[in-house]
Amino acid sequence: MLNLSDGVKKALILIPTQPLPAGLRVSLRRKHLAGLEMAKAQRANFLIIGHPKSGNTWLKAMISRLYQLRYDLPESKLINTDEFARKIPEIPRLAATNAYYSYEGEVGKLLAAGAADNPVRHKPVLFLSRNPIDIAVSWFHQFTKRQSRAKQELINHSIANPIDRRTVQMWEFVRHSDIGLPSLIEYQNTWVRNVQALEQGMLVRYEDLRAEPVLTLQKVMQLMGEQFSDEEIRAAVEWGSFENLQKLETSGTFSQGGMKLVNREDPSTFKVRRGKVGGYREDFEAHQVAELEALVRDTILPELDYCQDGADA
Repeated sequence: MLNLSDGVKKALILIPTQPLPAGLRVSLRRKHLAGLEMAKAQRANFLIIGHPKSGNTWLKAMISRLYQLRYDLPESKLINTDEFARKIPEIPRLAATNAYYSYEGEVGKLLAAGAADNPVRHKPVLFLSRNPIDIAVSWFHQFTKRQSRAKQELINHSIANPIDRRTVQMWEFVRHSDIGLPSLIEYQNTWVRNVQALEQGMLVRYEDLRAEPVLTLQKVMQLMGEQFSDEEIRAAVEWGSFENLQKLETSGTFSQGGMKLVNREDPSTFKVRRGKVGGYREDFEAHQVAELEALVRDTILPELDYCQDGADA
C-alpha cells in the first residue's frame, strides 16, 4: 500500500472532484474530507483546536521550529499533520482543526462535552482562543483574500447565507454574517466547555501566548508530553516572532499553502498580517468598537476575560 501523506490524500479528493457540478462536488468533498479529518485525529498524538486566525499557524510554526532544530530539518517545512512524523517517527503527529466548519465539524462532534466516549477524547487537546473581534477582522481578510476556493465553497454551503467575497464589506462580515462575531463568540464559549470536559484538555489564550510566549509554549509542549530546554523554547519563540515570520513569508520561504505568499504587493493578503492584540480598534469607528465590545462583554464566558471593564484583551 502506498504511504501517502495527508496532503496528497487531500489533493486526491479535491482534484478529481473539481469538474463535477457544485452540489455533487460539495457532497463528495465533504464526505471524503471528513473521513480524512477523522483519520488524522485518530492517528494524532496531539490535537490543536482553534478558529481560523486564532494563532494556530503561529503556534504550529514555533512547534515546527523545535523539531527543525532538534532534527536538522529545513525551515521551509512546517508541521501541519504528518509532514515530520513520516520521516522521523519520534516526532509526534499533530491534528490542527477548527472542528466546526463543514467536514472539520466531525472531529468537533467527537470532542463535544457530553459526547460518547471514544479514543480521541483521551488525547491531549489544546483549544487556542483569541478575542473574537480580532478573529473576526483577520477572518474577513482570510476569507476574502486567502481562502482557497474549495474551502470557501464548503463553508458557504454549510451556512444559511453564503458570502460573496468580491462584494462583502468588513462591517457586514464582522457584525452580520453567519460566520461573524456572534458565531465566533458561541464557538469560543462552546470550546471552553468542551476542553473543560476532557481529561487532557487545555485552554490557551492567544493573548497569553503573545505576552508570555516562552512560558506558554513550554506548557503546550508539556501537554504534548515533549521535553525541550528553556534555550530551545526561546530559540523557537525568537524564530516565530511576527517580524521573522513575515520576512520568511514575503521572501517565499514557505512552500505550504497555509503560509505560502499570495500577493507580495498587498499586505492584507499576508498570512502573517498584523498579529496585534486589540488591533480591531484601528479598523472601526469608535461607536462600532463600542458595539462590538459590548456584544463580547455581554456574552463571552468569564474564563476568556475578553472586553471586560478595564481589560485590554
